[in-house]
Amino acid sequence: MTAAGPRAGHRPPAAARTVFAAAHVVADPRADTPVDGPAAIDWDATLAFRHHLWSHGLGVAEAMDTAQRGMGLDWPAAAELIRRSAAEARTVGGLLACGAGTDHLPAHGASLAAVRGAYEEQLGLVEDAGARPVLMASRQLAAAATGPADYLELYGQLLRQATGPVILHWLGPMFDPALEGYWGSPDLDAATETFLRIIADHPGKVDGVKVSLLDAGREVRLRRRLPAGVRCYTGDDFHYPELIAGDDHGFSHALLGVFDPLAPLAAEAVRLLDPAVPGDPADRGDPAAFRAALDPTVALARHLFQAPTRYYKTGVVLLAWLAGHQSHFTMVGGLQSARSLPHLRRAYQLADGLGLFPDPELAAARMRQLLAVYGEADA
Repeated sequence: MTAAGPRAGHRPPAAARTVFAAAHVVADPRADTPVDGPAAIDWDATLAFRHHLWSHGLGVAEAMDTAQRGMGLDWPAAAELIRRSAAEARTVGGLLACGAGTDHLPAHGASLAAVRGAYEEQLGLVEDAGARPVLMASRQLAAAATGPADYLELYGQLLRQATGPVILHWLGPMFDPALEGYWGSPDLDAATETFLRIIADHPGKVDGVKVSLLDAGREVRLRRRLPAGVRCYTGDDFHYPELIAGDDHGFSHALLGVFDPLAPLAAEAVRLLDPAVPGDPADRGDPAAFRAALDPTVALARHLFQAPTRYYKTGVVLLAWLAGHQSHFTMVGGLQSARSLPHLRRAYQLADGLGLFPDPELAAARMRQLLAVYGEADA
Protein backbone atom coordinates (compact mmCIF):
# COMPACT_ATOMS: atom_id res chain seq x y z
CA MET A 1 0.00 0.00 0.00
CA THR A 2 1.10 3.55 -0.69
CA ALA A 3 0.69 6.55 1.57
CA ALA A 4 -2.73 8.14 2.01
CA GLY A 5 -3.88 10.26 -0.90
CA PRO A 6 -4.89 13.94 -0.85
CA ARG A 7 -8.10 14.98 0.85
CA ALA A 8 -10.60 17.62 -0.14
CA GLY A 9 -9.62 21.15 0.77
CA HIS A 10 -12.35 23.36 -0.71
CA ARG A 11 -10.03 24.67 -3.38
CA PRO A 12 -11.05 27.23 -6.00
CA PRO A 13 -11.33 26.16 -9.65
CA ALA A 14 -8.30 26.38 -11.90
CA ALA A 15 -8.03 29.64 -13.81
CA ALA A 16 -6.43 28.49 -17.05
CA ARG A 17 -8.78 25.61 -17.89
CA THR A 18 -12.47 24.85 -17.40
CA VAL A 19 -12.61 21.31 -16.03
CA PHE A 20 -15.61 19.07 -15.45
CA ALA A 21 -15.56 15.59 -13.94
CA ALA A 22 -18.38 13.43 -15.27
CA ALA A 23 -19.74 11.91 -12.06
CA HIS A 24 -21.08 8.42 -11.36
CA VAL A 25 -24.25 7.65 -9.42
CA VAL A 26 -24.41 5.59 -6.24
CA ALA A 27 -27.04 2.85 -6.39
CA ASP A 28 -29.29 2.01 -3.46
CA PRO A 29 -28.22 -1.56 -2.59
CA ARG A 30 -31.28 -2.10 -0.40
CA ALA A 31 -33.83 -1.38 -3.12
CA ASP A 32 -35.75 -4.47 -4.19
CA THR A 33 -35.65 -3.80 -7.92
CA PRO A 34 -34.63 -6.07 -10.84
CA VAL A 35 -31.55 -5.17 -12.84
CA ASP A 36 -33.75 -4.06 -15.75
CA GLY A 37 -36.15 -2.12 -13.52
CA PRO A 38 -36.26 1.58 -12.61
CA ALA A 39 -33.02 3.00 -11.29
CA ALA A 40 -32.78 3.11 -7.49
CA ILE A 41 -30.40 5.82 -6.28
CA ASP A 42 -28.78 6.44 -2.90
CA TRP A 43 -29.31 10.18 -3.03
CA ASP A 44 -27.27 11.10 0.04
CA ALA A 45 -24.15 9.30 -1.17
CA THR A 46 -24.62 10.45 -4.77
CA LEU A 47 -24.88 14.12 -3.82
CA ALA A 48 -22.06 13.85 -1.29
CA PHE A 49 -19.80 12.72 -4.11
CA ARG A 50 -20.71 15.85 -6.10
CA HIS A 51 -19.64 17.95 -3.10
CA HIS A 52 -16.37 16.01 -3.05
CA LEU A 53 -15.72 17.06 -6.67
CA TRP A 54 -16.68 20.68 -6.05
CA SER A 55 -14.47 20.80 -2.95
CA HIS A 56 -11.46 20.13 -5.16
CA GLY A 57 -12.46 22.96 -7.50
CA LEU A 58 -13.78 20.75 -10.30
CA GLY A 59 -17.03 21.27 -12.14
CA VAL A 60 -19.56 18.44 -12.22
CA ALA A 61 -20.87 17.06 -15.50
CA GLU A 62 -24.16 15.54 -14.41
CA ALA A 63 -26.37 12.82 -15.86
CA MET A 64 -23.79 11.97 -18.52
CA ASP A 65 -22.42 8.68 -19.79
CA THR A 66 -20.48 8.12 -16.54
CA ALA A 67 -23.77 8.26 -14.63
CA GLN A 68 -24.92 5.27 -16.73
CA ARG A 69 -27.27 7.17 -19.04
CA GLY A 70 -28.63 4.48 -21.33
CA MET A 71 -27.00 1.77 -19.19
CA GLY A 72 -29.25 1.59 -16.15
CA LEU A 73 -30.05 5.23 -15.35
CA ASP A 74 -33.49 5.95 -16.78
CA TRP A 75 -34.85 9.42 -17.58
CA PRO A 76 -37.02 9.82 -14.45
CA ALA A 77 -33.98 9.15 -12.26
CA ALA A 78 -31.77 11.35 -14.44
CA ALA A 79 -34.29 14.21 -14.23
CA GLU A 80 -34.36 13.96 -10.44
CA LEU A 81 -30.57 13.79 -10.39
CA ILE A 82 -30.34 17.00 -12.42
CA ARG A 83 -32.78 18.84 -10.15
CA ARG A 84 -31.06 17.71 -6.96
CA SER A 85 -27.54 18.38 -8.21
CA ALA A 86 -28.53 21.85 -9.41
CA ALA A 87 -29.94 22.66 -5.98
CA GLU A 88 -26.74 21.44 -4.31
CA ALA A 89 -24.54 23.36 -6.75
CA ARG A 90 -26.27 26.59 -5.77
CA THR A 91 -25.35 26.05 -2.10
CA VAL A 92 -21.61 26.06 -2.86
CA GLY A 93 -21.39 27.98 -6.14
CA GLY A 94 -20.36 24.79 -7.91
CA LEU A 95 -19.97 24.64 -11.67
CA LEU A 96 -22.54 22.27 -13.19
CA ALA A 97 -23.34 21.05 -16.69
CA CYS A 98 -26.12 18.51 -17.29
CA GLY A 99 -26.86 16.10 -20.10
CA ALA A 100 -30.00 16.55 -22.20
CA GLY A 101 -30.83 13.76 -24.60
CA THR A 102 -33.63 11.57 -25.91
CA ASP A 103 -33.27 8.44 -23.79
CA HIS A 104 -36.89 8.40 -22.65
CA LEU A 105 -37.93 7.43 -26.20
CA PRO A 106 -38.12 3.81 -27.37
CA ALA A 107 -34.78 2.50 -28.59
CA HIS A 108 -36.07 2.04 -32.15
CA GLY A 109 -38.72 3.55 -34.39
CA ALA A 110 -38.80 7.16 -33.14
CA SER A 111 -39.47 9.79 -35.80
CA LEU A 112 -37.35 12.89 -36.19
CA ALA A 113 -40.21 14.94 -34.79
CA ALA A 114 -40.32 12.71 -31.72
CA VAL A 115 -36.55 13.04 -31.31
CA ARG A 116 -36.80 16.80 -31.46
CA GLY A 117 -39.60 16.82 -28.90
CA ALA A 118 -37.60 14.60 -26.56
CA TYR A 119 -34.57 16.86 -26.80
CA GLU A 120 -36.75 19.91 -26.16
CA GLU A 121 -38.25 18.33 -23.03
CA GLN A 122 -34.88 17.46 -21.53
CA LEU A 123 -33.24 20.73 -22.60
CA GLY A 124 -36.06 22.64 -20.94
CA LEU A 125 -35.62 20.74 -17.69
CA VAL A 126 -31.88 21.42 -17.59
CA GLU A 127 -32.37 25.11 -18.33
CA ASP A 128 -35.13 25.40 -15.72
CA ALA A 129 -32.74 23.88 -13.18
CA GLY A 130 -30.25 26.64 -13.94
CA ALA A 131 -27.52 24.34 -15.29
CA ARG A 132 -25.48 24.53 -18.48
CA PRO A 133 -26.98 22.05 -20.99
CA VAL A 134 -24.95 19.40 -22.74
CA LEU A 135 -26.79 18.21 -25.85
CA MET A 136 -25.89 14.53 -25.69
CA ALA A 137 -25.50 12.36 -28.75
CA SER A 138 -28.79 10.53 -29.33
CA ARG A 139 -29.17 6.86 -30.20
CA GLN A 140 -32.66 7.61 -31.47
CA LEU A 141 -31.41 10.37 -33.77
CA ALA A 142 -28.67 8.11 -35.10
CA ALA A 143 -31.34 5.55 -35.97
CA ALA A 144 -33.83 8.02 -37.49
CA ALA A 145 -31.55 10.37 -39.45
CA THR A 146 -31.01 9.67 -43.13
CA GLY A 147 -28.02 11.95 -43.61
CA PRO A 148 -26.26 15.19 -42.60
CA ALA A 149 -29.26 17.36 -43.48
CA ASP A 150 -31.32 15.83 -40.68
CA TYR A 151 -28.61 16.71 -38.13
CA LEU A 152 -28.24 20.23 -39.47
CA GLU A 153 -31.96 20.86 -39.25
CA LEU A 154 -32.62 19.26 -35.87
CA TYR A 155 -29.61 20.73 -34.06
CA GLY A 156 -30.35 24.08 -35.67
CA GLN A 157 -33.87 24.03 -34.24
CA LEU A 158 -32.56 23.18 -30.78
CA LEU A 159 -29.83 25.82 -30.77
CA ARG A 160 -32.17 28.55 -31.94
CA GLN A 161 -34.53 27.94 -29.04
CA ALA A 162 -31.88 27.37 -26.35
CA THR A 163 -31.89 30.28 -23.90
CA GLY A 164 -28.11 30.26 -23.53
CA PRO A 165 -24.98 28.62 -24.92
CA VAL A 166 -24.88 24.82 -24.81
CA ILE A 167 -22.16 22.19 -25.03
CA LEU A 168 -22.41 19.85 -28.02
CA HIS A 169 -21.47 16.25 -27.31
CA TRP A 170 -19.77 13.94 -29.80
CA LEU A 171 -19.55 10.47 -28.27
CA GLY A 172 -17.81 7.89 -30.41
CA PRO A 173 -19.09 4.35 -31.04
CA MET A 174 -16.40 2.90 -28.76
CA PHE A 175 -18.47 4.34 -25.90
CA ASP A 176 -21.83 3.46 -27.48
CA PRO A 177 -21.99 1.27 -30.62
CA ALA A 178 -25.45 2.66 -31.40
CA LEU A 179 -23.82 6.01 -32.26
CA GLU A 180 -21.93 4.71 -35.29
CA GLY A 181 -22.27 7.22 -38.17
CA TYR A 182 -23.28 10.17 -36.00
CA TRP A 183 -23.55 13.55 -37.77
CA GLY A 184 -24.73 11.67 -40.84
CA SER A 185 -21.69 9.72 -41.98
CA PRO A 186 -19.42 6.87 -40.84
CA ASP A 187 -16.57 8.85 -42.44
CA LEU A 188 -15.20 10.95 -39.55
CA ASP A 189 -13.88 13.65 -41.88
CA ALA A 190 -17.33 14.12 -43.41
CA ALA A 191 -18.95 13.99 -39.97
CA THR A 192 -16.55 16.69 -38.76
CA GLU A 193 -17.62 19.02 -41.56
CA THR A 194 -21.28 18.68 -40.56
CA PHE A 195 -20.41 19.19 -36.90
CA LEU A 196 -18.42 22.36 -37.65
CA ARG A 197 -21.16 23.71 -39.91
CA ILE A 198 -23.73 23.41 -37.11
CA ILE A 199 -21.44 25.43 -34.84
CA ALA A 200 -20.65 28.07 -37.46
CA ASP A 201 -24.32 28.51 -38.39
CA HIS A 202 -25.27 29.41 -34.80
CA PRO A 203 -22.77 31.93 -33.42
CA GLY A 204 -23.09 32.58 -29.71
CA LYS A 205 -25.15 29.44 -29.10
CA VAL A 206 -22.32 26.94 -28.56
CA ASP A 207 -20.21 27.28 -25.40
CA GLY A 208 -18.06 24.36 -26.44
CA VAL A 209 -17.82 20.88 -27.84
CA LYS A 210 -17.20 17.71 -25.84
CA VAL A 211 -15.24 15.30 -28.03
CA SER A 212 -14.93 11.63 -27.02
CA LEU A 213 -13.34 9.88 -30.00
CA LEU A 214 -10.11 8.64 -28.35
CA ASP A 215 -8.15 10.14 -31.26
CA ALA A 216 -5.83 12.92 -30.07
CA GLY A 217 -4.77 14.02 -33.54
CA ARG A 218 -8.34 14.37 -34.73
CA GLU A 219 -9.28 16.37 -31.64
CA VAL A 220 -6.37 18.76 -32.16
CA ARG A 221 -7.34 19.32 -35.79
CA LEU A 222 -10.95 19.93 -34.78
CA ARG A 223 -10.18 22.40 -32.01
CA ARG A 224 -7.98 24.45 -34.34
CA ARG A 225 -10.99 24.96 -36.59
CA LEU A 226 -13.45 25.99 -33.89
CA PRO A 227 -14.70 29.58 -34.02
CA ALA A 228 -13.22 32.02 -31.52
CA GLY A 229 -14.87 31.66 -28.13
CA VAL A 230 -15.97 28.03 -28.62
CA ARG A 231 -14.16 25.73 -26.21
CA CYS A 232 -12.99 22.21 -26.93
CA TYR A 233 -13.66 20.00 -23.92
CA THR A 234 -11.61 16.86 -24.26
CA GLY A 235 -13.42 13.65 -23.50
CA ASP A 236 -10.38 11.59 -24.50
CA ASP A 237 -9.62 9.38 -21.51
CA PHE A 238 -6.49 8.02 -23.23
CA HIS A 239 -4.66 11.24 -24.19
CA TYR A 240 -5.98 13.91 -21.80
CA PRO A 241 -2.62 15.18 -20.39
CA GLU A 242 -1.23 16.21 -23.78
CA LEU A 243 -4.57 17.63 -24.94
CA ILE A 244 -5.13 19.72 -21.81
CA ALA A 245 -1.51 20.92 -21.79
CA GLY A 246 -1.94 22.01 -25.42
CA ASP A 247 0.57 23.43 -27.86
CA ASP A 248 1.49 26.74 -29.45
CA HIS A 249 -1.85 26.78 -31.28
CA GLY A 250 -4.18 26.15 -28.34
CA PHE A 251 -5.39 23.61 -25.81
CA SER A 252 -8.39 21.61 -24.69
CA HIS A 253 -10.48 22.15 -21.60
CA ALA A 254 -11.81 18.95 -20.04
CA LEU A 255 -15.02 17.02 -19.46
CA LEU A 256 -13.81 13.58 -18.45
CA GLY A 257 -15.19 10.46 -16.83
CA VAL A 258 -11.72 9.50 -15.63
CA PHE A 259 -11.60 12.68 -13.52
CA ASP A 260 -14.24 11.07 -11.28
CA PRO A 261 -11.69 8.76 -9.62
CA LEU A 262 -8.74 11.08 -10.35
CA ALA A 263 -10.36 14.20 -8.88
CA PRO A 264 -7.75 15.11 -6.21
CA LEU A 265 -4.75 14.54 -8.47
CA ALA A 266 -6.38 16.04 -11.56
CA ALA A 267 -7.47 19.21 -9.80
CA GLU A 268 -4.01 19.88 -8.40
CA ALA A 269 -2.34 19.10 -11.70
CA VAL A 270 -4.53 21.47 -13.72
CA ARG A 271 -3.73 24.33 -11.35
CA LEU A 272 -0.10 24.03 -12.45
CA LEU A 273 -1.20 25.52 -15.77
CA ASP A 274 -2.47 28.71 -14.12
CA PRO A 275 -0.31 31.76 -14.91
CA ALA A 276 1.88 33.06 -12.11
CA VAL A 277 0.67 36.54 -13.02
CA PRO A 278 -3.12 36.40 -13.56
CA GLY A 279 -4.15 37.80 -16.90
CA ASP A 280 -0.74 37.49 -18.52
CA PRO A 281 -1.43 35.90 -21.95
CA ALA A 282 2.22 34.91 -22.36
CA ASP A 283 2.29 32.94 -19.10
CA ARG A 284 1.22 29.32 -19.76
CA GLY A 285 1.92 28.15 -16.24
CA ASP A 286 4.17 25.14 -15.87
CA PRO A 287 3.23 22.56 -18.53
CA ALA A 288 6.20 20.35 -17.63
CA ALA A 289 5.09 20.09 -14.00
CA PHE A 290 1.53 19.48 -15.14
CA ARG A 291 2.62 16.58 -17.35
CA ALA A 292 4.82 15.18 -14.59
CA ALA A 293 1.82 15.18 -12.26
CA LEU A 294 -0.80 13.83 -14.66
CA ASP A 295 1.08 11.55 -17.06
CA PRO A 296 1.43 8.78 -14.44
CA THR A 297 -2.38 8.52 -14.24
CA VAL A 298 -2.75 7.47 -17.87
CA ALA A 299 -2.00 3.80 -17.20
CA LEU A 300 -4.98 3.63 -14.83
CA ALA A 301 -7.20 5.52 -17.27
CA ARG A 302 -6.34 3.24 -20.17
CA HIS A 303 -6.98 0.22 -18.00
CA LEU A 304 -10.40 1.46 -16.87
CA PHE A 305 -11.39 2.40 -20.42
CA GLN A 306 -10.06 -0.66 -22.22
CA ALA A 307 -12.46 -2.36 -24.64
CA PRO A 308 -15.35 -2.77 -24.29
CA THR A 309 -14.90 0.89 -23.33
CA ARG A 310 -18.53 1.44 -22.32
CA TYR A 311 -17.95 -0.67 -19.20
CA TYR A 312 -15.45 1.77 -17.73
CA LYS A 313 -18.13 2.79 -15.22
CA THR A 314 -17.57 -0.45 -13.30
CA GLY A 315 -13.97 0.44 -12.49
CA VAL A 316 -14.96 4.01 -11.62
CA VAL A 317 -17.49 2.82 -9.04
CA LEU A 318 -15.08 0.22 -7.67
CA LEU A 319 -12.54 2.95 -6.96
CA ALA A 320 -15.18 5.17 -5.34
CA TRP A 321 -16.05 2.29 -2.99
CA LEU A 322 -12.40 1.55 -2.20
CA ALA A 323 -11.78 5.26 -1.54
CA GLY A 324 -14.62 5.36 0.99
CA HIS A 325 -17.03 7.53 -0.98
CA GLN A 326 -19.74 4.87 -0.73
CA SER A 327 -20.41 1.89 1.47
CA HIS A 328 -20.83 -0.78 -1.21
CA PHE A 329 -19.91 -1.95 -4.69
CA THR A 330 -23.38 -2.19 -6.20
CA MET A 331 -24.34 -0.44 -9.43
CA VAL A 332 -27.55 0.55 -11.16
CA GLY A 333 -28.55 -2.25 -13.53
CA GLY A 334 -26.17 -4.72 -11.89
CA LEU A 335 -23.25 -3.30 -13.86
CA GLN A 336 -20.77 -4.24 -11.13
CA SER A 337 -20.59 -7.61 -12.90
CA ALA A 338 -19.46 -6.07 -16.23
CA ARG A 339 -15.71 -6.41 -15.56
CA SER A 340 -13.66 -9.45 -14.58
CA LEU A 341 -12.05 -9.92 -11.19
CA PRO A 342 -8.50 -9.63 -12.66
CA HIS A 343 -9.52 -6.33 -14.25
CA LEU A 344 -10.80 -4.99 -10.93
CA ARG A 345 -7.73 -6.20 -9.05
CA ARG A 346 -5.46 -4.39 -11.51
CA ALA A 347 -7.52 -1.20 -11.19
CA TYR A 348 -6.99 -1.33 -7.44
CA GLN A 349 -3.24 -1.84 -7.84
CA LEU A 350 -2.86 1.05 -10.27
CA ALA A 351 -4.97 3.41 -8.17
CA ASP A 352 -3.07 2.48 -5.02
CA GLY A 353 0.21 3.10 -6.80
CA LEU A 354 -0.98 6.66 -7.53
CA GLY A 355 -1.88 7.28 -3.89
CA LEU A 356 -5.53 7.84 -4.74
CA PHE A 357 -6.98 6.30 -1.58
CA PRO A 358 -7.42 8.62 1.44
CA ASP A 359 -7.35 5.53 3.67
CA PRO A 360 -5.16 2.84 2.06
CA GLU A 361 -5.92 0.31 4.80
CA LEU A 362 -9.67 0.66 4.17
CA ALA A 363 -9.12 0.22 0.43
CA ALA A 364 -7.02 -2.90 0.99
CA ALA A 365 -9.56 -4.39 3.40
CA ARG A 366 -12.41 -3.81 0.97
CA MET A 367 -10.44 -5.29 -1.91
CA ARG A 368 -9.77 -8.39 0.18
CA GLN A 369 -13.50 -8.64 0.90
CA LEU A 370 -14.27 -8.53 -2.81
CA LEU A 371 -11.67 -11.18 -3.58
CA ALA A 372 -13.05 -13.40 -0.82
CA VAL A 373 -16.57 -13.20 -2.25
CA TYR A 374 -15.17 -14.55 -5.52
CA GLY A 375 -13.32 -17.36 -3.70
CA GLU A 376 -9.84 -16.03 -4.20
CA ALA A 377 -7.35 -18.08 -2.16
CA ASP A 378 -5.07 -15.11 -1.50
CA ALA A 379 -7.87 -12.83 -0.31
